[in-house]
Amino acid sequence: MIRRKGIQNRDQVKVTFVLPGDHPYGKVAVVGDFNDWDNAVHKFVRRSNHTYSVAVTLNKGQRYAFRYQAENGTWFNDEAADAYEANEFGAKNCILLT
Repeated sequence: MIRRKGIQNRDQVKVTFVLPGDHPYGKVAVVGDFNDWDNAVHKFVRRSNHTYSVAVTLNKGQRYAFRYQAENGTWFNDEAADAYEANEFGAKNCILLT
């Protein structure tokens, strides 16, 4: 799940990426062109409602590519992405429109 919330008086959006508490991937990070595909920057945190989430502040009106990466190196996509596009590794990136 992906939630977007505009930030008052700014041209930015708070985007919250959410995974269910029973996801099978272990520790996960969201990586994309907004963080130079660095899996150390935006790691999911377990919440009191038993989901995992991470929030990223992004500019409004932009297009971003992203994926999720598990600690074991497994890459996976979010079913709630706005679109998907092929990447240079033979897989597909998620596309997020803000």
